[in-house]
Amino acid sequence: MERIEIDGRPATVDDLRHPALRNYGHFTAMQVRDRRVRGLGLHLERLDFATRELFGRELDGEVVRARIRHALAGDVHDASVRVYVFGRDLPTWGEVEPSVMVTVRPPADPPNPPRNVWPAPYQRPAAHIKHVGGFGQEYFLRMAERAGYDEALLVAPDGTIAEGAITNIGFSDGESIVWPEAPMLRGITLALVERGLAEMGIPTRRQVIHLTDLPSLRAAFLTNSRGIMSVQRIGSRRFPVDYPLMKTLQDAYERNPWYLI
Repeated sequence: MERIEIDGRPATVDDLRHPALRNYGHFTAMQVRDRRVRGLGLHLERLDFATRELFGRELDGEVVRARIRHALAGDVHDASVRVYVFGRDLPTWGEVEPSVMVTVRPPADPPNPPRNVWPAPYQRPAAHIKHVGGFGQEYFLRMAERAGYDEALLVAPDGTIAEGAITNIGFSDGESIVWPEAPMLRGITLALVERGLAEMGIPTRRQVIHLTDLPSLRAAFLTNSRGIMSVQRIGSRRFPVDYPLMKTLQDAYERNPWYLI
């Protein structure tokens, strides 16, 4: 079950030529269950914000929802969905019309084994946007996997921790949840976990975290569109898996309702 639609119709080779040859655009990724999505409003806000920044145009959330519904059709209720926005050139030089591409693949859950994370000397350009063209991320993720790790941790030259190649990273110091303060993408799952923790009265904060600070932190975890994952190793630094913490994070995430697309 894999589908690609562009602007509400099955993608043709000609349709795909532009995004393939001009690697400029952005996207969001979501898990759909029973045709519902957690944090749907955040996804729509992300897409509109990035479309305004990259193309100078707004993107109507209702159009995005209609495109997703059309791609799911009447036969798909659970899926991994990505919504890409790229620009089609208009007759007037320099102007573009945003196009919406929706991909539908089988649903995915977070991997169960605790993750091993490899520090990588890289930071994403325009890190606040979930943009396409992530060669550096893919390069260092592959290097991490070749070294026996599951994910790459993007680190600045001075050792400041930012984010994972395809995840956000968070920590516990035993009293609160700590997110890195650095150029990074604020992931939807991160935002939902933070919102749930606030409702539960559990403090969170952002601070600059260096690799040398890891011994002062008690536990680590990752978040992305597939969910929440525990971390047992960052480079040579090992962390015990804090199962009560993981349950708290999951409870915080699940406090957020599902919204019908």
